[in-house]
Amino acid sequence: MNTIILRQDIQDFITENSGVLVSKLALQKNPFPEIDWILILNQIGAKSKAKEKLPTWFSTENIIYPSKISVEQTSSEKTAIYKASLIEGKTLIDLTGGFGVDDYYFSKKFKVVAHCEINEELSEIVKYNFEQLGVKNCFCYADDSANILNEAASGFKWDWIYIDPSRRNDAKGKVFMLKDCLPNVPDLLDFYFEKANSILIKTAPLLDISAGLSELKFVKNIHIIALENEVKELLFEIHNHYKGEITIKTANILKEKIETFEFVLGDETVYASYHLPQKYVYEPNSAIMKSGGFDEVSTIFDINKLHKHSHLYTSDELIDFPGRRFEVEKVIGYSKNEMKSELANQQANITTRNFPDTVENIRKKWKIKNGGNLYCFFTTDKNDNKIVLICRKIT
Repeated sequence: MNTIILRQDIQDFITENSGVLVSKLALQKNPFPEIDWILILNQIGAKSKAKEKLPTWFSTENIIYPSKISVEQTSSEKTAIYKASLIEGKTLIDLTGGFGVDDYYFSKKFKVVAHCEINEELSEIVKYNFEQLGVKNCFCYADDSANILNEAASGFKWDWIYIDPSRRNDAKGKVFMLKDCLPNVPDLLDFYFEKANSILIKTAPLLDISAGLSELKFVKNIHIIALENEVKELLFEIHNHYKGEITIKTANILKEKIETFEFVLGDETVYASYHLPQKYVYEPNSAIMKSGGFDEVSTIFDINKLHKHSHLYTSDELIDFPGRRFEVEKVIGYSKNEMKSELANQQANITTRNFPDTVENIRKKWKIKNGGNLYCFFTTDKNDNKIVLICRKIT
């Protein structure tokens, strides 16, 4: 860890230039010729990235950042706060500590947190930053997590293991499976259960839920976390010897609220009702879309689906809903005459759901400009007719 960047004049320069394009700064002369210019530029780039994603780190003086990619790959504070609210206990060990954002928030819930990071320099940076952030109950270990479990914490039973396996480089192009990651959690699961009875596994959002379930056992809850309607994390919560029903819990973290939705996986009493477009139309948030709980949305909210594969919902009474809500102004068939009279050469926001054409092709074909207050859903109704819902968004 290079601490020379903590020199006050360098820190002032980094702070003054956070937000400035690194590619632009790179063309300038290094104002500190005795120090590697790339090192300073990296700090500026990483701190700029942290402004929105990691405001606590950004606003704390004398923080040292790792590579910009490490900051890009770490959890955001908002998702870390939510994640820490899901579990509790006295002790937790993080087997893939990274930049330590998750552990910062776990340390507020647990008496003891162990941060394991095989990259020695990154481990030193995290340990130093925790001192700046006032974290006193998180201990950093620079070693392979298996060694730490076997040696540094031999015989100790943790309340929780947290792990965020990374995809192996040689797995690119393959279907994403947990066995293609490091550590290989499916192979190590029995070993982990010798060290803790509860395990929280974070995976990339592109992992298929059924694929994850096929590789794991004793899954109790699956958490899907979205930030501003973009799925960021998929979490498998497993407890040794658990054999009950699996609950899927979704959360979409917005600026002023968190939209939550949950259902029991494989509930045979759940079924969707179908209807032609009514007064209001609802589009589920991205976390629900990832969950696959489309019939459950219809049952739990007592609203109708437009079509088995359209994943849009409708009702005559307006309800609170975890997603976007629209009032339907007009429903037209997808025909040349109706498109020409209603939408051609207009401005509108376009979404396709269960529709044979792309947004790009629709815009080009009918000369529809992007934007404005009109929202159009090109979709299929329960009678398999191609239709367009012309709507106004409800805020």
